[in-house]
Amino acid sequence: MANYYSDYPELKFHLTHPLMERIVELKERGYADKEQYEDAPVDYNDAIENYDRVLEIAGDIAANIIEPNSESVDIEGPHLVDGRMVYAEKTKENLAATIKAGLNGVPMPRRYGGLNFPTVPYSMASEIISAADAGFQNIWSLQDCIETLYEFGSEEQRQRYIPRVCQGETMSMDLTEPDAGSDLQRVMLKATYDEKEDCWRLNGVKRFITNGDSDIHLVLARSEEGTRDGRGLSMFIYDKRQGGVTVRHIEHKLGIHGSPTCELVYKNAKAELCGDRKLGLIKYVMALMNGARLGIGAQSTGVSQAAYNEALTYAQERRQFDKAIIEFPAVYDMLARMKAKLDAGRSILYMTSRYVDIYKALNDISRERKLTPEERAEQKKYSRLADAFTPLCKGMTSEYANQNTYDCIQIHGGSGFIMEYKCQRLYRDARILSIYEGTTQLQVVAAIRYITNGTYLSIIREMLQTEVAPEFKALQNRLAALADRYEEAINLVKEQANQEVQDILARRLYEMTGGLVMSLLLLEDATRAPELFTKSLNVYVRLIEGEAAGHYDFIKNFRAEDMAYYRAMEPEAPVAE
Repeated sequence: MANYYSDYPELKFHLTHPLMERIVELKERGYADKEQYEDAPVDYNDAIENYDRVLEIAGDIAANIIEPNSESVDIEGPHLVDGRMVYAEKTKENLAATIKAGLNGVPMPRRYGGLNFPTVPYSMASEIISAADAGFQNIWSLQDCIETLYEFGSEEQRQRYIPRVCQGETMSMDLTEPDAGSDLQRVMLKATYDEKEDCWRLNGVKRFITNGDSDIHLVLARSEEGTRDGRGLSMFIYDKRQGGVTVRHIEHKLGIHGSPTCELVYKNAKAELCGDRKLGLIKYVMALMNGARLGIGAQSTGVSQAAYNEALTYAQERRQFDKAIIEFPAVYDMLARMKAKLDAGRSILYMTSRYVDIYKALNDISRERKLTPEERAEQKKYSRLADAFTPLCKGMTSEYANQNTYDCIQIHGGSGFIMEYKCQRLYRDARILSIYEGTTQLQVVAAIRYITNGTYLSIIREMLQTEVAPEFKALQNRLAALADRYEEAINLVKEQANQEVQDILARRLYEMTGGLVMSLLLLEDATRAPELFTKSLNVYVRLIEGEAAGHYDFIKNFRAEDMAYYRAMEPEAPVAE
């Protein structure tokens, strides 16, 4: 039987990265739980075996239940019945299977009924489920919202809500409104304190809410009367059991049909404050969004894997001119690029996850005791790396998923345009990945300060000092030369001292950054496992060199006066008669 974990040795490779030993030590607090919990690991190897065993179960469910159900879910989708969302029948089967297997509350501590897994194996489970059905991954992975409640809620709230999620109850984050998309400062859903009932009441409308009829909601609402910016927003917990929220509409979408996207109406809905007032957007949503963006990186990687699988299988089986089409250079060139992007995306996904793991574990420990000076330095280092890598991870992997699903259809030829083939669904599902939880353009905005202040450049220079296998030394030297050109491109932009010019060139700098970082990560991977990554490394470096050359030439030749050609709404000058 197929297994979406054990069938791909690249996953096991990333699970056993050298940083994992430190991650597990921090997450397990020196394996203190072994005395109290039978399933707690006694040492590092035991922990890795635990992760491996659970991921094997996830891989089996993904390949043999979720994927076979995916076409039916895509056709049926969720329904709206009397103001409530009802999942497709096969979605209910998927949920039942993951709950029965204990795949809920994955990152939560054991004292609340969780598995106490780090981000890395959680991201792997997310990738595995996405490879089977990206729409179902949305429903399953929103359990990650509980991280925000765990981090900022009270202990009493943790004890009430976290066990419910660990037992399989669903979650959503209710942020967007009809007049507040990416600009969340415009959120106007009203929160008023009910002194008589000693609770908060929510009134208003939320739109584009993924899994919007979930059991437990984290809701961004305006608690400070008279305010109109982010400082007047707080985070609230809404429990569906309390009533007061109805689903007005379920969106009819291009893809991810199994994932219900809802418009919600809050009418005097009872809620409770999560954390402190006025920090809803400034602090708590940022934490939510960073976790969600890493989740989209995992989702994108899973979709890329599925697209590569479909394309490879079809190319091996489809014959034209008396031979399999995989033998044609035009086809195996596409396949090689698809695999290289998949491996590069997976590399930045799991490196970002490792950085998140270390700083989050140290944050958690800091609430239990004072960190040592060494731990504070480690916390600061990995927090900075996670902040820098997250926008690269989300943006690059989601764009690659779109490119890989496009190429998957192209390899299928006319058959790819036929609805009976899976590749069309992957293509439709992928399109949202570079849009929701922050568009690629917003990832560029998040990354540009790290580009212009030299953060990425210093990371790249440090990575270039890593020892690599002798057979890859020439590639490392080529990447060092590319880093020099990248630095020159940054300086060319900065020298113009024009914010509008920087904004229009930012995407090109971002792609140069992502390509360089991911090339160097693949270089490290290939040094550790040449049998897995040598081909992808060579293909990816050549791909990035070509793209970077184009970006460099564009930046070098761009001047402020060229902006006139790009202002789409500016009228053309009249032609003299």
